[in-house]
Amino acid sequence: MSVVSLDSKSFGPALARPGILLIHWGASWCAPSRTFGPGFEQVARRHPDVTFAKVDVDAQPELVEVLGVQALPALMVFRDGFLLLNHVGALLAPMLEDLIRQARALDMDDVRRKVAEYRASKVRVRVGLHAE
Repeated sequence: MSVVSLDSKSFGPALARPGILLIHWGASWCAPSRTFGPGFEQVARRHPDVTFAKVDVDAQPELVEVLGVQALPALMVFRDGFLLLNHVGALLAPMLEDLIRQARALDMDDVRRKVAEYRASKVRVRVGLHAE
């Protein structure tokens, strides 16, 4: 699969799709971003079931602000809309392969259960703090 470019309109739908999404945040003026790109594209070709995307930070400042990207290159890994990794710095292809392996191995039903438990505990805390 080729690497797709994301913008403010396509970001939400890409994130909403089930499965693994890797996003490379970079810029043409950033040497480490340029170095990271070919390895990212190489790994993308080996994993057609994974969505590989890039965001040009100069063209998408609103996404940069909303997602809090502060350094380049940055890599975000999502699965089923859950952010699994927010990494700053270039990674080698074997590291990307390992991240994909780890993302695939996650039991997403367990992740959803734990998130629901966490959210429920936060609601109880808030209610307890505001009770009279």
